[in-house]
This record gives sequence, C-alpha cells and structure tokens, in this order.
Amino acid sequence: MTEALAIMDSLQTFSSSSSSSSSSSSSLPLYSLKHKTHTKFFRYNFNRSPLHCCSLKESIEDPKPNYELGALDVLLLNLFRNKMVKEVGWDSSKPGYEGLIEVANHLMNGRSNSETEEASVRILNSLFPPFLLPLFRMLIAPVAGGKVAAIMVARVTALSCQWLMGRCTVNSVDLPDGTSLHSGVLVERCKYLEESKCLGICINTCKLPTQTFIKDYMGVPLMMEPNFTDYSCQFKFGILPPMPSEDKTLLEPCLEICPNATRRRQVGKNENKIIQCPKV
Repeated sequence: MTEALAIMDSLQTFSSSSSSSSSSSSSLPLYSLKHKTHTKFFRYNFNRSPLHCCSLKESIEDPKPNYELGALDVLLLNLFRNKMVKEVGWDSSKPGYEGLIEVANHLMNGRSNSETEEASVRILNSLFPPFLLPLFRMLIAPVAGGKVAAIMVARVTALSCQWLMGRCTVNSVDLPDGTSLHSGVLVERCKYLEESKCLGICINTCKLPTQTFIKDYMGVPLMMEPNFTDYSCQFKFGILPPMPSEDKTLLEPCLEICPNATRRRQVGKNENKIIQCPKV
C-alpha cells in the first residue's frame, strides 16, 4: 500500500513540475503536445470471431502532432517495449515508438485473437512490481463500492500513459446507478491507433486486453470506447464493458481493410463478402 502511494506521489510530483507552464490544470500532461486538427477515417467490422481489421484512410492531408517526450515518458516507453519484446521473442531494428509499433504487429503474428489478448494481458501484468496489484485489489478496490479505486486508476492512467496514447484528460462519466464519477479518461487523439493504422492491433492488443487486465488484476471494471472517426478514446473506469455481441465498437461495419489492400477490397466487393485482415 505504501509503495503504491509512493508511486502515485512520484508521478504527481513529476507531472506538476513538467506542466507548470501550462494554462490548463485538468489535462496534467507529462510532455508538451503541439496539438493540431486531423481528419483521417476508418471503421472495422466485428463479425463474431475472428476480428476484421480496418486501417486508416486519409480524407484530407493533415500533419501528425509533434509529441515531445519527457524523461519519464522515455523510461516508460522503453520498459513497455522491453516487456513486449520478451513476450514476442523478436525486436525491431527501428528506435523508439516506430519500433514499438512493429513489435506490436509481430505480437499478432501466428496468434488467434484470444491468444493475442492473453499475451497482451501478460505484458501489462509484467509492468507492475510483485504484490502491488494483489494488494490494490484486496485493500483499495472494495472501498466505497469501488469508486475510490476507479478514481485512482483514472488519474494514474492520465498521468502515466500519455507517452503511449497522446494527450489525456480526466473527465466525469455517468454510472449505471444514475450518478456521475470523475473516473473517466479522454484520449484526445490516440497515438497508438494512429501510428499502427490497424483496428486489429487497436482491439486485440489494447482495448480488449486492457479491459480484461484492469478488471481481473485490479478489481476495477473498465469500458473503453475508441472513436474511429477522430481517433479519440473514452476510458470509463467503474463501468463494465458490454458483451462482444453488443459492443458497438465491434459491430461497426468495415468499409476499409487497409491502405495497400485495394485488390483484396475489390475481390471482397465482387464476391459480396468481407476480406479478413491478414494479421488476424
């Protein structure tokens, strides 16, 4: 318990010092982000199993945001990448975030959707010190019906994950009992989704395994709602995700498979069927 509080205090101290020049007190960025508008578009189709993947398609030329990582961001990126490399058994020759995305692609190679999700959960679990998660689940998760844990996890996520997803802010979400709780995290423009250009990677290595990990290992329900039009993503801690057959994210029709799969799209159109993403 003491170790968990110390980690949170350290993250809060670092965030406060790095964002002192910011005019916004709610975003708590770990690094400065030159945010620009952007208009890419994609959708994907989840037809039970396996998952169909869509990649991004540019509608209007627009440069990507310029992310400037701080020292803690670089440390977390390297830690996450090393854990992923250990699970995959392969590393990219490319440095930094670009290499991370290549490793994420290899994480899906030769695995089913469920195997990819299980591997991603193992990676997330390996990021934490032993006994920290069991203690959190035992001592913090039950307090106030889980609301305290939901608020804590939301704040830690916004503080510690911007290197992976981009600018994040804590916001309020509506709970099933009709009340609201400051346990949401809004990712303004998900860098992981934009750089991977693949719904299969988004769903199989991020959304589904993160929901599973937070619920099973920390005792906090989580529903993630990625927006496939503007790349934003809404985290709702304290709320259970819907069943796959009822998840609108998974039921959205797949209009584009990938930017370099014109021939496969044409074949699918001629045969009146969806061509499955080769990564799945």
